[in-house]
Order: sequence, then structure tokens, then C-alpha cells
Amino acid sequence: IMEHWTDFYCRLASRVWAGVSFDFVYLWEDMAYKNGPLISPRFVREFMLPYYRRFIEHVRGLGCDVIIVDSDGDVSELVPLFLDVGVNVMLPFEVQAGMDVCLFRKLYAKNLAIIGGIDKRLLTQEPEALDHELRAKIPPMLESGGYIPGLDHTVPPDVRLEDFRQYVQQVRAL
Repeated sequence: IMEHWTDFYCRLASRVWAGVSFDFVYLWEDMAYKNGPLISPRFVREFMLPYYRRFIEHVRGLGCDVIIVDSDGDVSELVPLFLDVGVNVMLPFEVQAGMDVCLFRKLYAKNLAIIGGIDKRLLTQEPEALDHELRAKIPPMLESGGYIPGLDHTVPPDVRLEDFRQYVQQVRAL
């Protein structure tokens, strides 16, 4: 199955790149949940990474240097594996699964760009809690580079529009 999909996506990428260039490739995996990977790192190495490597080398050959993987949950065991095959950006760094963007910055420095990591649950709590979260994460992460502030998942349905607007204003101000 992975061989088929890799062949298909390599052919598709070549056809698309013949007429359009892209800034990044976005791979949506969701390979983890709150307590860690959905399959063992050994299985990821064996059944996924050879195909990831082949596809990433292919699109890099077409001129795309930014490879993004989206996975919820605790990806701490998966990040080094994805980095090894050429992934260089990950998101959303789900806080309730223990993901801390500041820690990942220390662990992987400039080898990993990060998107997200702001606790979405705080949008429905007291404004001070969100303000503390934003001030603790955004300035140091932006200063270190390779970071795009964002929520650690989609906006929950119980978030009021006014609260979301306030969040956006605070992020822009920082």
C-alpha cells in the first residue's frame, strides 16, 4: 500500500510541479494520541519512513525544501524519526498531550520549525490564563526563529467570536 501511494504521489508531484511551484508539502498523519504514538517507533521506521524518505527526496528534487507533518498527540518519540527522513516542520504540538514548544525548541534547535503549541482550551477560560500562555511562549519562540504562533488544534466550538478576536489581537501584539 505504501509503495503504491508513494509512486502515485511522486508521479502526481512531478506533474503538478511541471506547471506550478510550491513553498511546502503538507503531510497529515495524526500518528499519535495523548499518550504517544499510535504505532511503535519500530513500525514507523519499518513501514513508513522508507516511503517518506523516497517521497521527500523526490519533492526536494523538484525544488521544495519545506516538508510539514501534522500530527496530534504526543509526538515526542516520532519527531526524531521524521527529522531523520527530511521533515523539517511539525504542528500542532498539542498541549493536553504534554507537548511543549519551548522544550522542543531546546531539543531540536533550528532543525525543526514549529507551528502551534498554544493551548486552545485557554480560549474559554479567564483572559489572564491565555495572556500568561502567550507571553510565556510567543516571545522566546519568535526570538529563536522557526516558529509560527498558533493554536494546538482547531478552535473548539464553545469559543466565542469575541474571545477568538482577542486571542488574535494578543498574538499580533506579541
